[in-house]
Amino acid sequence: MAKNLVIVESPAKVKTIKKFLGSRYDVEASMGHVRDLPKSQMGIDIEHDFDPKYITIRGKGDLLAKLRKAAKNADHVYLATDPDREGEAISWHLVSALKLDPAKMQRITFNEITKNAVKASLKAPRQLDMNLVDAQQARRILDRLVGYQISPVLWKKVKRGLSAGRVQSVALRMIAKREKEIAEFIPEEYWTIDAEFEVGGQKKTLKAHFYGTEKKKMSIASGEEADEILRELRGAAYHVADVKESERKKKAPLPFTTSTLQQEASSVLGFSTSKTMRIAQQLYEGVDLAGEGTVGVITYLRTDSTRIAAEAAEAAHAYIRSEYGEEYCGHPAAEQNNRNAQDAHEAIRPTDITRTPVKLKESLSRDQFRLYQLIWKRFTASRMAPAVYDTVSVKIAGGQYLFTVSASKIRFAGFMDVYTSSDDEKASGNALISSITKDTPVSLASVGKEQHFTQPPAHFTEASLVRTMEERGIGRPSTYAPTISTILARHYITKEQKNLFITELGEVVDGIMQHSFPQIVDEDFTANLETLLDGVADGQVDWKTIVRNFYPDLKEEVDRAEEELEKVSVADEVTDIPCEVCGRNMVIKYGPHGKFLACPGFPECRNTKPYYEKAGVACPKCGAEVVLRRTRKGRRYYGCENNPECDFMSWALPAGKNCPKCGNYMVKKGNRVVCTDSNCGYSEKSE
Repeated sequence: MAKNLVIVESPAKVKTIKKFLGSRYDVEASMGHVRDLPKSQMGIDIEHDFDPKYITIRGKGDLLAKLRKAAKNADHVYLATDPDREGEAISWHLVSALKLDPAKMQRITFNEITKNAVKASLKAPRQLDMNLVDAQQARRILDRLVGYQISPVLWKKVKRGLSAGRVQSVALRMIAKREKEIAEFIPEEYWTIDAEFEVGGQKKTLKAHFYGTEKKKMSIASGEEADEILRELRGAAYHVADVKESERKKKAPLPFTTSTLQQEASSVLGFSTSKTMRIAQQLYEGVDLAGEGTVGVITYLRTDSTRIAAEAAEAAHAYIRSEYGEEYCGHPAAEQNNRNAQDAHEAIRPTDITRTPVKLKESLSRDQFRLYQLIWKRFTASRMAPAVYDTVSVKIAGGQYLFTVSASKIRFAGFMDVYTSSDDEKASGNALISSITKDTPVSLASVGKEQHFTQPPAHFTEASLVRTMEERGIGRPSTYAPTISTILARHYITKEQKNLFITELGEVVDGIMQHSFPQIVDEDFTANLETLLDGVADGQVDWKTIVRNFYPDLKEEVDRAEEELEKVSVADEVTDIPCEVCGRNMVIKYGPHGKFLACPGFPECRNTKPYYEKAGVACPKCGAEVVLRRTRKGRRYYGCENNPECDFMSWALPAGKNCPKCGNYMVKKGNRVVCTDSNCGYSEKSE
């Protein structure tokens, strides 16, 4: 009887797949990559057309010997690594490392780890797709060239241990730009007017919002302007100018891609991107289900497609028809993927829609259950009918001005019986509005104004950063979580209550990258490279052509940066602060969170202490010196040197003067100074 060997990446899959295939098949795991570029050197022969020099990963020798023996004894070897570019590259490396006979080696892929999917893949084996391999090689080599050429520049300029990356440096630049926008944001004052109306003798009043005139919507920029409008409104006669009833449909959401799953898991479950991917990997590779054994319960988790297999769509409709009724079955139009989508796999969905979250609850950990429930509900909802709302919109006229009020009521919940997100409204508006006609008498009960100020852009969260990276074509599904994890681990950014902030160290690194390597941190350039890599995967672009065109510009920037560095003193900055232990003047060094003071007598003297850079202004509370401080996670702020006796702190640099309007202290925002009282709004040009 023929003996077959199946090689997968993860040991977690071995048990699951072995159970499906039986005694004629041996299943072994490669434990991820088996060959890679060496860590101790560039590993790319630039002089010989960028040929990579792959070596066996340290510690993999015994594993490879075991796999060689198993392959030698097998009649057929099936390479079943993950169904993406990286998985294809791992299979290619296995062919070389195991010296596999091409005649008995074949590649199989499956989008889900189920009995039917695995057995179907064995019936449709193929040869290695070298276009996918080359796309992965190109990415790896580009990243290696950037990392190994630029990182030494950062070591010379700042400290050893720092790193630059082709995608991570762009992500850091995006966060830095957002922080600058927030820091320099000047709030703008605006006002709103709301009114309460008595309607047709009813006891309850109806609240409506000021719109403007019949010709145009008005914005109100000042209290004086609001008062002028209020004077006219209080003396006006009112009537119902228009009543409009309509139907509105809200389409079902698309099933999850990698990025949308990361975003929703962050928003709903509070998961980081890395936690989401870790738990999704467990659900994909297989969990022990009561009565079924180990089964993969979701499809492959790295995808940018919203496409669904016909078989899965039919099964979903059968389930929805059975559980909810025919009217709940939706017929989604062909999903339109974004222009950057590779569309290599289906969307993320349950492998069997009849495995409801309730059925699996006892077999899953709490976090596995919560993520599976999110995926199951989103997929099921994506196959359901739209929600239908009855809406009523009323315009109330008084003199030349109009007020508007609207309400909506769900007529048919559709997909919302299964899944709602934070932006899905249930119903809104006062029930009183449904009884209003154009003949209904209305009178003004009260009217008032309210001051507001525009808000700065929101800080990036992991989820919003992933969404922005995807929209701009930076990175791909497999790179989002590792990119964020890397810049967090390097202490270039910090995370506080979901929000991402750049650290002082991150600002230094970003500043060097901007100055010396502007092309690397250019969003359009990076997005274009991703498009070219997609072209390699499609067989339309030669991978070495990309590298040949990329390297000369990189080399020029590196050479220029190193030349500039030779003109810059990179010695530690000596301060006039004496070391309490040995008396030497302490020096400024960079640590994981930014600058600190250290004794130059290291290692004999190991004394260190925080470094507080003076801001040059007096504390608004006690008059002492304001210094630059950092939170425990590395985020910069301004505080009093007398802390903890004085608790003054500000995220923005104090301007050293008080507001002439309200007396509160002011801070610098770009080229202006702004009052810190959010109800004041005073600002003036910086001197």
